[in-house]
Amino acid sequence: MQLSELYAKALNFEFLSVAEGVFLYEHAPLTELMYVGNELRKKQVPHGKVTWIIDRNMNTTNVCVANCKFCNFYRIPGHPESYITDIETYKRKIEETFRYGGEQLLLQGGHHPELGIEYYTDLFRELKVLYPQLKLHALGPPEVAHICKVSGISHREALTRLKEAGMDSMPGPGAEILDDRVRRLISKGKCGAQEWLDIMKEAHQIGLTTSATMMFGHVETIEERFEHLVKLREVQSLKPEHAKGFVAFIPWTFQDVDTLLARIRKTKYNTSGDEYIRMIALSRIMLPNVKNIQASWLTVGKQVAQMCLHAGANDFGSIMIEENVVSAAGAPHRFTADGIQDAIREAGFEPQLRNQQYEFREMPNLEQQVITY
Repeated sequence: MQLSELYAKALNFEFLSVAEGVFLYEHAPLTELMYVGNELRKKQVPHGKVTWIIDRNMNTTNVCVANCKFCNFYRIPGHPESYITDIETYKRKIEETFRYGGEQLLLQGGHHPELGIEYYTDLFRELKVLYPQLKLHALGPPEVAHICKVSGISHREALTRLKEAGMDSMPGPGAEILDDRVRRLISKGKCGAQEWLDIMKEAHQIGLTTSATMMFGHVETIEERFEHLVKLREVQSLKPEHAKGFVAFIPWTFQDVDTLLARIRKTKYNTSGDEYIRMIALSRIMLPNVKNIQASWLTVGKQVAQMCLHAGANDFGSIMIEENVVSAAGAPHRFTADGIQDAIREAGFEPQLRNQQYEFREMPNLEQQVITY
């Protein structure tokens, strides 16, 4: 293989194979990958702005039977610290989110063995009656798979009922690496790779916009990273013409502070800033049919995320009024609304507030800038 030929294919929006992606990862200079990624960003997102969002990550419950080895957040059923969020807590936190200028709740939780489809549809309907303007970016393929098993229904039925109850879009958690060898090692209790992909296909078929993710830097091989990207690209190719499908891709690095995975394997997992920037550029190259690439400032920090904006990323994610799962594994970074915009400007771009559909929003009058957890 020749680097120049692969760059030409990428710049022509051609699909590169797993082997070609691995070759670029192993042999291409970072500066050249950044150039190609940046050129593709300019073609796919010609307005040149860097988008961001104000939302809140809330958890329906911390009870979970998936037993993921990288998660410090979950509690087993019956644990004294276990909870199911009550409606008064939702009301208080949603109203606070509105005061901060947000309009969306990113709502996820554990695999609670007693919560089926009726619980979630009733919750979504109640929240939408109370707050018709609220956007619910909710659940994820592993949670949908779990709901289907608890309730004895199909993926299509579950997604249709959730959408009818008020789910506006679906995030992409639980993808980790879409390879069952990896999943058996780190998240055996979650759905397999194919079921994750099948649920996303069904969501796209009924018009739900979703996002895709990858958590890397743990037990996966480089080949498995690129197989993951190719699988996502294939699902995106199957979406209906009118659907957005995967509106964005968000890769983030494994956070290993006090996780069971780190203790069992007695290994310190560290992904360098250069490696993350390399994966951002290669994500843009390998996913020519996904328009938006988000840099995960939460896991890599401000400076690395800023560099990613010159390597193919066009989105800076959320200020995250609340986030519990990744933070519990050691992600230390925080942003206010002013801070995230300043960081984007420092990198040489114009910040633009957006919603989950990547439509531009006007900046609201923010009552508060300080984020408290």
